[in-house]
Amino acid sequence: MAAARTLLVALLPCLGLGLETARFPLLMPKVVPPKPETYFCTSVRLLDDKDQYILSFEPNATQNTAHHMLLYGCEQPGTDDAVWSCGDMAISDPSKKSGPICRGTSQIIYAWAKNAPKLVLPDGVAFHVGKSTKLKYLTLQVHYADVSPFKGEVRAESALGQRRQPKAAGVMLLGTGGFIFPKTTQYMETACDIEEDKVIHPFAFRTHTHALGTVVSGWKVQYKDGEYKWTLIGKMDPQLPQMFYPVLDDITLTKGDIVAARCTMNNFRSRITRVGATADDEMCNFYMMYWTEQSLLSKAYCFSWGPPLSYWHRVPMGFWKLFSFPWLTGIPEDKRASEIDKNELRSYFFAKMRNT
Repeated sequence: MAAARTLLVALLPCLGLGLETARFPLLMPKVVPPKPETYFCTSVRLLDDKDQYILSFEPNATQNTAHHMLLYGCEQPGTDDAVWSCGDMAISDPSKKSGPICRGTSQIIYAWAKNAPKLVLPDGVAFHVGKSTKLKYLTLQVHYADVSPFKGEVRAESALGQRRQPKAAGVMLLGTGGFIFPKTTQYMETACDIEEDKVIHPFAFRTHTHALGTVVSGWKVQYKDGEYKWTLIGKMDPQLPQMFYPVLDDITLTKGDIVAARCTMNNFRSRITRVGATADDEMCNFYMMYWTEQSLLSKAYCFSWGPPLSYWHRVPMGFWKLFSFPWLTGIPEDKRASEIDKNELRSYFFAKMRNT
């Protein structure tokens, strides 16, 4: 390509507008990341006088240039600038103002990494944004990997429209802190109560680690008849495309249930690897996408300290009263929770998303 090369990093949330869809770009004008591991955010204001419903997402990026992209609904963007540095402790650009992703109310809507393909939500399911919600902006965060191709404008495109959908989509993000000792296999685990009197239907999931993750699994845990019953929501090898995969079974979550996640990490390095923002660090994330005919869960995040402090079978000494479950029992064997075979992979890649 010519010297004034333009790299297109596109994310297309498709929203219904009657029987049509309308698309417009999320632009990062004249952005040249100064070095790898830079985080940039850009935002677009939604229509003040219309409710809008996101029906699908179409990324146009490669893992060689973008480590990941996250799309948020925000009450206010992190700053009033067109582009800002938004990676907390990651690499920042001194020429850009630094700020959070959002101010006020925020909601994760979509996440992408490792060349994940287009995502289409099930019929009747959509992310509700705009007029009657607190989500007045869409904010795109891009974590850049290799910055050598950047010679000109970087941009992301979005598609917006309007049509009321009967089922509201939401995302709960489970994750951990912690660190992994060298030359070890480590479980990074988290679990949280469903505290609200709502009926939640998980229909898709996404896993995210960096280089050390081998399997990430997410679970519904229900206490019944004196024991914990574990039901698999989904599991995946996070080194494969980090897309939203279908939940295979008809699962509902209600008040009193527990959602839990485990990342199995193989630290082949000769150093401790900590959870952090760069590709040389690690992350342990399980995204659960769900629909409900009620309002969304107010608790959208479920994080633990991670190893070596907290695991499914124990929490840090002195802190057990913070949890309704000081430890979990009946934990699935490693083959179910920490391994995935070819038949299981095939099931997730070829299944369709449920909307009932």
